[in-house]
Amino acid sequence: MGLLTFRKRAEPASVKGGIEGFLAGYSIEVMPRTAAKVEDFRALLPEGTRVYIAHIDGTPIDDMVGTARRLAADGFEVMPHFPARIIRDKAMLADWIARYQGEADVRGGLILAGGVAEPRGDFHSSMQLLETGLFDRAGFDRLHVAGHPEGNRDIDPEGEAQVMQAARWKQDFAERTDAAMALVTQFAFEAAPVVDWTRRLHAAGVGLPVHVGIAGPARLQTLIKFAVACGVGPSLRVLQKRAMDVTKLVMPYEPTGLVAELAALKAADPAFPVAQVHLFPLGGITQSAEWAAAHGGASALPAARAV
Repeated sequence: MGLLTFRKRAEPASVKGGIEGFLAGYSIEVMPRTAAKVEDFRALLPEGTRVYIAHIDGTPIDDMVGTARRLAADGFEVMPHFPARIIRDKAMLADWIARYQGEADVRGGLILAGGVAEPRGDFHSSMQLLETGLFDRAGFDRLHVAGHPEGNRDIDPEGEAQVMQAARWKQDFAERTDAAMALVTQFAFEAAPVVDWTRRLHAAGVGLPVHVGIAGPARLQTLIKFAVACGVGPSLRVLQKRAMDVTKLVMPYEPTGLVAELAALKAADPAFPVAQVHLFPLGGITQSAEWAAAHGGASALPAARAV
């Protein structure tokens, strides 16, 4: 399932038409240093696109807030990351929230543990950040959290018991607060792990909408590097199989086949909890935005998003 599509010829109209609605309202992720290379986001992204700003360890908060301010001024919905393990204490979290609000009118964020092994302060999980109550008191009305269809080795080295327990806690948090919550997943390269994971979530009583992570167009070597670094699980085998054919190492990857399969699943079963696509522009923001536009993403509007 979810075979990769390597650009050889134009996709049939049936493929493009099948994913157009599924891409509507897509979101995309940037970092301050990659965003700085984009001259005009308004020339690339549909008006009102939700843009997550990844907070990588070592990135100054000034750079994060500056990027948020620029994107907000251009009319985009900004969702900065709040990585628990690099936040020193409650005072630092309060300062970040205040700066994002005061300088960029931010009202939502992606709350996650973060990509460092050891906490730098009082927090080690997204749940601890949510439990501070600071987001609620600041009027944040959209609190997204991370999802891991292929597991998270930092939390569960040999399974997903703790990940599922955390997902149930987040479901409960959503039910007892007014925050709009969703699970934004790590990228995968085939549909089967995503489908199986959503079934396990349902069995565990978790009904949060899923924003499925999709790797945008990139070279195969680039994808493998990021996949290994980010702990992508079984679906990595799809890339590894392709890498065995040296003639395909220089061919650009596009996620069209995977997105078309997920779109077909959603069309066949509206209860399928994948609500929208979240693009990881691993091969560059311009390439991902152009791919989305070519497949219907140019119609993405805030009204197309439920959460």
